[in-house]
Amino acid sequence: MNPDGDALLQSGQSIAASVLPAVFAIFDRWGLTRKEQAMLLGLRTKRTLNGWKNNPDKARLSRDLLERTSYILGIYKSLQILFSSQVLADGWLRMPNDNPKFNGAQPLDRMLAGLVIDLATVRSFLLGELQQ
Repeated sequence: MNPDGDALLQSGQSIAASVLPAVFAIFDRWGLTRKEQAMLLGLRTKRTLNGWKNNPDKARLSRDLLERTSYILGIYKSLQILFSSQVLADGWLRMPNDNPKFNGAQPLDRMLAGLVIDLATVRSFLLGELQQ
């Protein structure tokens, strides 16, 4: 029998201990501020963010957080595939983009709008680039 989503969330502490350090390493590579990191994770306070960084196994993963971390990991992976240079891959989020999805703004600005759909939009854009 396959576990349902609630069963997966109950085992969230072990997932958090694995996923959050990877996400925080990505945030460091991207040069994100604490405020930006908290926004991408949907957190209201930097205090929670700091607690999770110090003790990721104490984080309580909600469906929203799991979805956000999934998009962040996917965005990072896509950038690694698209760019041969680590500098370009890590800097792409801060480069103005004239694609209609970004309207000349940085992809990071779209991601920081606060909604999960904004992360999904950036991920979808990168997947489209990979398919070309």
